Amino acid sequence: MVSIDEKRVYGDKTGQTTAYVAAGQGVASVSVSADRVGQYGIDHECTALDVAATDGQLAVATPGDVLVKDEESYDPVGFGPAVAVGFDGAALVAVAPDWSVARATETDEWTTVGTVGSPVRAVDGDLIAAEDGVYRLADGELAHSGLDDARDVSAAGTPLAGTGEGLFELGAGWMKQIRGECALVGAARDTPPGELDRAHAATAETGYAHHDGEWTPISVPTDGAVADVGYGDEAVYFVTADGTFLADAGDGWRSQPLGLTEVGGVAVP
Repeated sequence: MVSIDEKRVYGDKTGQTTAYVAAGQGVASVSVSADRVGQYGIDHECTALDVAATDGQLAVATPGDVLVKDEESYDPVGFGPAVAVGFDGAALVAVAPDWSVARATETDEWTTVGTVGSPVRAVDGDLIAAEDGVYRLADGELAHSGLDDARDVSAAGTPLAGTGEGLFELGAGWMKQIRGECALVGAARDTPPGELDRAHAATAETGYAHHDGEWTPISVPTDGAVADVGYGDEAVYFVTADGTFLADAGDGWRSQPLGLTEVGGVAVP
């Protein structure tokens, strides 16, 4: 039996980062050097509903099964149809269409940890965003962790949740930071616990970056709604729902239309 963490993505050239975008046409790979987009195209044809990454690993939720990229191939790992995926440490987390949640570290060896009470919208680390709030995985169990109408979650550093009412940080309970419908939150995976070195959020009107302990509005040159955020060593990447890829390495945003539709997320192994 091949363990999930033995399936890894290889082949990046020095100085380049490959981001993967989930879309209706499949999983697209985008080669980025700092903020310059190079080659891009469909890496695997499928209906990709969600994509997640950890160090050297990539997983994709599809209506047929969860796929894990192993060098050039995308291999099914025996979960069945999935609407969302994420990584919780070394474990792969997947959500089925009935909102049941399972974890696995070995292919075909899934353990169901519970069922969410409403449609799931995002998974990150041990957090799950759902229509009826935020859920958390702990000690092999799934528990409701508060809030309502959760649109997105981020587990790195200080846990974040975007909801229909605003952006929340988890401290002594969930504390509101930004008012307004917040559909996107994210932080770089290497953010230290309790901090937000590189973190972003977006409402319908405004993008935000976390800087010096505050959430600061940023100008993002796109008319499309930002669907997800990813991080390279040198840059932050946004992808919009209408398939535009944006990169900022500190000198402003560059954008590249990818020709994708039904974008479900971006991930950087």
